[in-house]
Amino acid sequence: MSKVIEQKKQVVQEIADKLRESQSTVLVDYRGLDVAEVTQLRKELREAGVEFKVYKNTMARRAAEDANLGELNELLVGPTAIAFSKEDVVAPAKILNNFAKEHEALEIKAGVIEGKMASLEQIKELANLPNYEGMVSMLLSVLQAPMRNFAYATKAIAEQKEEQGA
Repeated sequence: MSKVIEQKKQVVQEIADKLRESQSTVLVDYRGLDVAEVTQLRKELREAGVEFKVYKNTMARRAAEDANLGELNELLVGPTAIAFSKEDVVAPAKILNNFAKEHEALEIKAGVIEGKMASLEQIKELANLPNYEGMVSMLLSVLQAPMRNFAYATKAIAEQKEEQGA
C-alpha cells in the first residue's frame, strides 16, 4: 500500500476517534472569514480546551461512517471546520454561537452531542446554557438556600425570645 493512502487512513482514523471521544462536536462553514477572524476564533476555542480543525470532506465523511454518524455526510460539503471538545459539552457551541452573532460569515451547520446527532436549533439551545462552573454555582446556591433560610429563622426566633425575656 502506498505511503499516501496509509497517511489518509491514519487521518480518517484520527477524525473517527475524535468524533467518538468528544463530548460535543460542532461543524461550521467558515467561508467569508478573513485570516484575522479565523485566528481570533481559534484562540478563543483553544483557551476553552476545544480543538478546531479543517479536514478534507471525503476523509471526514469516511470517519463519520466509521463512527456510526453517517447523518453528517450531507453536511460535509463546502469549506467545513470541526470543533471537538472532550471535556466541556457547552464550550464549542457557546463560543461558536457567540462568534457567529458577531461575524455573519460563520455559519453553524450542526453537531454531535455525546454521540448523537444535534440540529442547528439544539446547538443554539446548548449555547444558551451556562458553562460547567455556572451550573455548579447554581446547584450550590440551590443547595445552600434551605440552610440559609433555616439560619435566618433560628436567628429570628432567638432574637424574639431575647426580647420577650428582657
